[in-house]
Amino acid sequence: MTDESGHDDPLPGLSAPPPLGASALPPGTYGGRVVLVTGGGSGLGRAIAAEFARLGADLVIVSRKRDRLEAARKELAGLGGRVAVAVCDIREPEQVAEAFDTAEVACGPPDVLVNNAAANFPAPAEELSPNAWRAVVDITLTGTWFMTREFARRRLAAGAPGSVINVGASYAWTGGPGFAHSAAAKAGVKSLVETLAVEWGPYGIQVNGLVPGLIPHEDMTPDIRAGLDTAHDKDVRQPALRVGLPRELGWAATFLASPYARFITGHTLVVDGANWQRRTLVNGPVLTVREQLGRGRFEP
Repeated sequence: MTDESGHDDPLPGLSAPPPLGASALPPGTYGGRVVLVTGGGSGLGRAIAAEFARLGADLVIVSRKRDRLEAARKELAGLGGRVAVAVCDIREPEQVAEAFDTAEVACGPPDVLVNNAAANFPAPAEELSPNAWRAVVDITLTGTWFMTREFARRRLAAGAPGSVINVGASYAWTGGPGFAHSAAAKAGVKSLVETLAVEWGPYGIQVNGLVPGLIPHEDMTPDIRAGLDTAHDKDVRQPALRVGLPRELGWAATFLASPYARFITGHTLVVDGANWQRRTLVNGPVLTVREQLGRGRFEP
């Protein structure tokens, strides 16, 4: 009997994770602590926030879209502590400061910052307009910087420790054909992790990165969603022979910011079943990004 990949014997792949609601950390690990998550109204940001809530954290979720925030507030409120929301465009420093003010009034100063908000869409590099470039870089890199800077300034002024987690992407290392804007921005985010971990470590502020692999969620770009719709749950394109689950990223985040990981800083943890490290002995034919996206010849 052969499986989808043509193997004579079906391969097991990596096992499924524990059920939703399980945790490797002790109950109450985040009791009395405040966690702020950008892009926390939906997708992976909401999944990360949920795992902190299950461990007792008070949450502040930030997004540009109030409707998403209110829906997420209702979902997250039953999991743990208090849940506050702040409508904020992270590209605007004044709005960033206001979001932290809102957090402090509602829950207290954030102890943990998760920079999850980002922008992305596929495009051949030669077609990227100045506005398209700026939109992605300003949200993904500059917005992450504004949030991180505001968090650190407040922690430093208070003489308090803290933890920052920047959600990244594996093409920060490899480059991302079809995603030049996002890959450049994520490379900057990774560099911030490594730079700020050294600068702020003496003050008790750790800075780490967290990179998701293929983890289905509602905020995926249409190109990724279309590819996923053709996949089987034992996806032979993944070394794990399966995709990830949102809670697996949430568990990684709660560990990185926990007391058990305080000696881990300047590190980026990749949660993708080794997919980004996959190589083949024989490479397939090269297809240009334009061909992959169904675009014709470039016409200026």
